[in-house]
Amino acid sequence: MSKKGILLVNLGTPDSPSVPDVKKYLDQFLMDERVIDIPKLNRTLLVKGIIVPFRSPKTAKLYREIWDKETGSPLLYYSELQAGMLQDKLGDDYQVELAMRYQNPSVESALAKLKAALVESIQVIPLFPQYASASTGSVMQLVMELVSKWPTVPPISFVNSFHDNELMIKVFAENARKHQVESFDHVLFSFHGLPERQLLKCDHTGSYCLKNADCCQTFNDTNKFCYSAQGHDTAKLIAKELGLAKENYTVCFQSRLGKEPWVQPYTTDVLKKLAAEGKKRLLVFSPAFVADCLETLYEITVEYHEEFRALGGEHVQLVESLNDNPLFIDALAGMVK
Repeated sequence: MSKKGILLVNLGTPDSPSVPDVKKYLDQFLMDERVIDIPKLNRTLLVKGIIVPFRSPKTAKLYREIWDKETGSPLLYYSELQAGMLQDKLGDDYQVELAMRYQNPSVESALAKLKAALVESIQVIPLFPQYASASTGSVMQLVMELVSKWPTVPPISFVNSFHDNELMIKVFAENARKHQVESFDHVLFSFHGLPERQLLKCDHTGSYCLKNADCCQTFNDTNKFCYSAQGHDTAKLIAKELGLAKENYTVCFQSRLGKEPWVQPYTTDVLKKLAAEGKKRLLVFSPAFVADCLETLYEITVEYHEEFRALGGEHVQLVESLNDNPLFIDALAGMVK
């Protein structure tokens, strides 16, 4: 009996923390037209002429800080565990393959395995809880481009987002409780940042975002595909699960690049504000990621902790990501079935 194909796709990771491998990863990542959405010539000059040559050595150094001698890249390690656990959960009627949007294992190679297995259908689950053109949209575009070249195209479906998945919310809340939420002065939900222009492009009305300063605070039919609105909704649901009052948490955005406006407030600005208010201990979620990676294990755990201490704070505690939690595997299985 033929199987149903499941393709899990995460963002990507260098093959090693060496400068050449990091350079290769950054080049592929940043040359994606959905990641840096400017004309190709300008993007090429910016990425290949400025960003990659100067950023690669520094980024390689950061990757070396989180790279495990035995398991390698944390993102790849946990993604492989998730794929394996999902395969065990679904059983022999399904074939689960893992891919990275950038670098290895590639989307093309994973699709080739499903094609060779003669699967009757393919369901693609981009491992990004909140939809963004630069992540989920990029995965969708690449899959469609690759499969469009096949002589026969099986039924293909995509999971657009799962920002409000009940089991995912429970895992994040469960991980937070391990750190005794009540012992912290404030809670941050720090999402990966995006340029403001990319959010405005997602406003198909052309005016909703511009007319409503707090448009992302309420999740509705107009902004249902907005990354920021979905992020705020994820934070509200986790806060509700934990019984957090609105005044006790803040939604913010990290990892911005360049000088143009990105989604605000920036996490670094929020750290300064909270330190000035006398807050000493912060608990930080990073709900844009389903597996711990550079942005969580280094940017939050090391950089933001050191920055907050320099401002007079005492401790920044990361809430671990979904990683290999069985409840998250149940959530993925639920999306499949």
